[in-house]
Amino acid sequence: MRERLRAATLWAVLVAVILLGVPTTIFGARYIYGEEVQRIADRATELSVTLERLYQADREISQETLDNAAEGLSTDIPAHVLISLPTGEELTAGEPVDGPRIDAGPPGGVTESRISVTLAVSAWPAWIKAANAMFLVLLASIAAFVAGAIVAVIQSNRLAEPFVYLAASAELLGAGQVRPRLEPSGVEEIDLVAAELARSSDRLAGRLAVERQFTADASHQLRTPLTALTMRLEEITLTSSEPDVQEEARISLEQVERLVGVVDDLLARSRKAQGGTTETVELGVIFRQQEEEWRPTFEREGRGLAVEVPAEGLDVLATPGALAQVLSTLLENSLKHGAGTTTMRARLSGTTGAVAIEVTDEGEGVPEELAGQIFERGVTSGAGTGLGLALARDLVTADGGRLELSQRTPPVFSVFLAGVPKSYDPRVLLPEGSVVSSERRRKGRRSRS
Repeated sequence: MRERLRAATLWAVLVAVILLGVPTTIFGARYIYGEEVQRIADRATELSVTLERLYQADREISQETLDNAAEGLSTDIPAHVLISLPTGEELTAGEPVDGPRIDAGPPGGVTESRISVTLAVSAWPAWIKAANAMFLVLLASIAAFVAGAIVAVIQSNRLAEPFVYLAASAELLGAGQVRPRLEPSGVEEIDLVAAELARSSDRLAGRLAVERQFTADASHQLRTPLTALTMRLEEITLTSSEPDVQEEARISLEQVERLVGVVDDLLARSRKAQGGTTETVELGVIFRQQEEEWRPTFEREGRGLAVEVPAEGLDVLATPGALAQVLSTLLENSLKHGAGTTTMRARLSGTTGAVAIEVTDEGEGVPEELAGQIFERGVTSGAGTGLGLALARDLVTADGGRLELSQRTPPVFSVFLAGVPKSYDPRVLLPEGSVVSSERRRKGRRSRS
């Protein structure tokens, strides 16, 4: 596209230079040449007037007068003067002209007293002046073409760059990195396409969030009864003394385990098909959403919730819906198993730009025997399925982060995520993601694992 715009502009400039330059060159050359001819004619007319006046007064026509007429002014071309008097006498002055020349005289060639005056100069100086004028016009045309070429390059880049960013944004949109942000280009049509792309990405962001949430919720809701069924079958296997019952329980247990594997495979394929979904997420927005969602529940339980909203500009690379679900899981576990005030805060971690999100309370914390296995499936410190923290860890890992138990007593769960580097503009390299509502149903997620 750039080459076409550049070529089209250059052709337009070239046509304009030709249409304007050629007539201007011809007109300028003819004008300069005409000016020189007119100056010579004026010299001849002036000389004829002088000679007529001297002849009428019966005064002698001196050679000095003729020499001055032949020499002219300092800017005049030296001329050859030929005078024919009515008596037949001829007077001359100046050097004879060889080659092409310009002849001039009074109107009609003679004066009232029949004095013939001829002023001849070489045509070369007039031709050189005309050629100089043509050369100046040619230089001006070349300068105009060069200026047009520079404008063509600048304008083609200005018009093509927004399309490059649109293509990059479309690629990011296809990869799942939604909500591209583009600076207005100043071209109405391009800005309309960019606005429509942004609206489409918003709709796609909502759909992806709903699909991810549905997949996670469906997986969680399926695992909960399957885990309970597995535990029940294992209990039947251990407590029953009849071989037939044990055999049926064992077969049923294998079927349940196979079904659990199918659920895991479907969830893994769904995540793989969705591609990369990390975006630039503003933690302040996520924190405020969680506070609005959980504060009434904590107050009903007689507990306090302290949410330290991060300063503006503290962003991370994450999937908005997944991050909200992880924080909801940690808050719900703190509500169920913790005590006192639950605090959620964010801070910079280390010198690499990573961000740590911490959820802590004033309870006794995680039992020592469970501290090393708290994120394993089926491990729980009380009533529950033991799947919540395992799922939360998987969601954080999928975004390139990690979920850890930083402190056992009082408990501190930390989510480490990559921060957004300040050295590049996220609107270009990683378009900022739109805020997707992350309202979560609490049912089925009240677990400590």
